[in-house]
Amino acid sequence: MIVSIISITRKGLDLSKKICNCFIDDHSITRYAFYKSCDENAVSFSDINSLTVSIFQKSDAVIFVSACGIAVRSIAPIIKSKVTDPAVLVVDDNGKFVIPILSGHLGGANTFAKVISEKIDAVPVITTATDIGGKFSPDSFAKANDLIITDMTAAKEIASAVLSNEKIGFVSDYEYINIPSDIAVNQKCRTGICVSADTAKKSFEITLNLVPKNIVIGIGCKRGTACDSIERHVSEGLRTVGIDEKRICAVTTIDIKSDEKGLSEYCEKHKLKLFTYTAEELMKVDGEFAKSEFVLAQTGADNVCERSVVKYGGKLIISKISSNGVTVAAGEMPVCIDFSKEII
Repeated sequence: MIVSIISITRKGLDLSKKICNCFIDDHSITRYAFYKSCDENAVSFSDINSLTVSIFQKSDAVIFVSACGIAVRSIAPIIKSKVTDPAVLVVDDNGKFVIPILSGHLGGANTFAKVISEKIDAVPVITTATDIGGKFSPDSFAKANDLIITDMTAAKEIASAVLSNEKIGFVSDYEYINIPSDIAVNQKCRTGICVSADTAKKSFEITLNLVPKNIVIGIGCKRGTACDSIERHVSEGLRTVGIDEKRICAVTTIDIKSDEKGLSEYCEKHKLKLFTYTAEELMKVDGEFAKSEFVLAQTGADNVCERSVVKYGGKLIISKISSNGVTVAAGEMPVCIDFSKEII
């Protein structure tokens, strides 16, 4: 997860350091500070509007340590959709309040506000109806469990039904735990949630289909392979088994490809984390894999794409596909839906 923290004053700069410690280690955090109040570990800026434009779509969360007005004016021209916009929060210079102002559910801003508030001893100011009423939120549930919302209209209908104290149905092709009281499992309801890779399933009059984002892609490529070539081969591979590219959760390869420009650009473009393994680690993976003596001689592993998928934990669903110096394999990760899970 990519987190950007923007501060303007010296007080805000000091607070931005504390906010950094609120996030788990695998988050990528960058502090941006106004040039008059900057330090050696922050990126200096002089124009907050230009800065916001440059980092907005690249970030999963943008935290302004400033007045709300500054944040609102900075993001106003570039807001697009609750589905794609990052979480945006405001923390005042004194660290008294943490206010989510955009993407409270899907972006996770509400959860971020709670976590940050607890760690810096501030008050979270949350205004979304389901949260202040302590009710189930389909948006937050989907985000926390890496589920893709396929129909925002249905999501809104279910959120409305929750606020009207209507029971929400639930069916799933995957394991699930911690069912809340306002969710009715395998019961007849007007509205409901269906967690499945098959979006054609309509279990209720109004069905919110949620698709797990649990596909890991293993990639091997020749040195210098362009991003668009990698992208094309991944798309073609997934198309053969009818899998939406939005379901990709991670990319795997061998460690000697960690600095491969095209591969890095592909991951950055799709906001995917790249996991790499040594040749020795890959060769220790159990299973039947397509073997290549050439790849073995070049990398020390007889197969990169399939072995790296299995090493990550995926069950192979697409075996090695080779074309123009690119090899692609795909695996499906196990899924357990947890209604108590939160985003952070």
